[in-house]
Amino acid sequence: MALKMKITYATLSADNEELQSAFDDAIAKVRTSLLGVEVPMFIDGEKVYADEKTITYSPIDTRIHLCTAQKGTREHARAAVAAARRAFKGWAATPWQERVAIMRRIAERISENSLELAAIMILEVGKSRLEALGEVEETADLLRYYANAMEQNNGYIREMGKLSENEVNLSVLKPYGVWAVISPFNFPMALSAAPICAALITGNTVVFKGASSTLYTGWKTAELFAEAGLPDGVFNYVSGPGRTVGQELQDNPDIAGWTFTGSYEVGMQVARNALNGPYPKPAIIEMGGKNPTIVSRHADLDKAVTGIVRSAFGLDGQKCSACSRVYVEEPIYDRFLQMLIERTAALKVGDPTERDTFMGTVIDKGAYEDYQRYIEMARRDGQVLYGGNTLTEGEFSRGYYVQPAIITGLPEDHELVKKELFLPILYVAKVKDLEEGMAKANDTIYGLTAGFFSEDPQEVQWFFDNIEAGTTYANRKGGATTGAWPGVQAFGGWKGSGMSGKGVGGFYTLPLYMHEQSQTIH
Repeated sequence: MALKMKITYATLSADNEELQSAFDDAIAKVRTSLLGVEVPMFIDGEKVYADEKTITYSPIDTRIHLCTAQKGTREHARAAVAAARRAFKGWAATPWQERVAIMRRIAERISENSLELAAIMILEVGKSRLEALGEVEETADLLRYYANAMEQNNGYIREMGKLSENEVNLSVLKPYGVWAVISPFNFPMALSAAPICAALITGNTVVFKGASSTLYTGWKTAELFAEAGLPDGVFNYVSGPGRTVGQELQDNPDIAGWTFTGSYEVGMQVARNALNGPYPKPAIIEMGGKNPTIVSRHADLDKAVTGIVRSAFGLDGQKCSACSRVYVEEPIYDRFLQMLIERTAALKVGDPTERDTFMGTVIDKGAYEDYQRYIEMARRDGQVLYGGNTLTEGEFSRGYYVQPAIITGLPEDHELVKKELFLPILYVAKVKDLEEGMAKANDTIYGLTAGFFSEDPQEVQWFFDNIEAGTTYANRKGGATTGAWPGVQAFGGWKGSGMSGKGVGGFYTLPLYMHEQSQTIH
């Protein structure tokens, strides 16, 4: 079904009966006929099956068997890299217009199957209907945006100036070679398909490994490229443990570049590996965030509370861009806090397949246990103002359901204030003025996103001039720190959040996947 209503991460509601009824049908179809399937790897144009398997279950009900995936090995990863290397010259020589046409066809296929893809994602990740459909829509728009960027830049071939009438000088951006894409669980389609497309459309070949918690969506994403008519070896998909398959994609000398989205620790390892060989290699790395929002005494509090709640607790706080720290000027702190608690208490936590659910589940048992451990720390060292409980009764008994939590009373150097928790836990603190709020907001190794609320235009400009973050928002009710959209907001990072930014959906994304060659012809 092609959607008549545009869904983005900033969409506040989808009160559209036609859409919701079609979504009901898609969820029913997935439940009755698309679960429990075996999904392959894809190497050198062929579906590949491993001796060992991984069986995955839904976080919303751990009795639901999602799929049986392949537990690949280092040998599978090596075979994929070798196939991609063999295919590189032919793919790089393919006219960029043909590569663009293929990516546009994939984008159309995503849009045509958006509800089914979103339904699978809901069951696998535990995200709400709007979050899942927003991701699928974003994925299609990212592919279209990159296709348009290639066209608008003439394949990144540009004529330069001349020193004489007898010469032609060109600046040509050219692909690197085999590109590894390693993606996270929280946006298993958008943060996989976008870098895959960026690498392929610029002439690189790809080896893709998705997250071990989202193997079904990983394959459904890979299948889009596997069935797109690409030459053998141009696109390859492997699944398996990070310590073997993932490590091979870091270590293999035939890998020419990486796009990695994940933890700070692994991201830094990828960055170091990129410098380890005989010459440096490109690495586009995003390693999370501890994203602040500052609320001025001149803020519209309804706007601020709505934007912060959506950014802190959407997808159960499992976004690298999630708002996790809020600094509020003293004169409005008490009123803000009262409104924040009231708005948070009104959120529906429940089965994410239901129409009105805002928060579904955290991704797995490990995240569920981390939540309990962090809440215990907050109660011991500070104060839990709202939430902090796991939900275990009735329909919640077989899934990883938790309450949104608001905490305070912690020193700024506390682990819960400094560390990315990747959970629906929001830290709130009072500050005497905006300068104190800005100092605390910038006191982090990360620098991914940040938000600000004030109706004073001079304060807004002051925020943009002083905040140390790559993706910034002011007065955004749809999401204080979240919701970047291709061609609208470039999603980039600063400091420990990313090297070369994240390179998603921005003006400078595609050149990150290429190197420049100057050509002079006499």
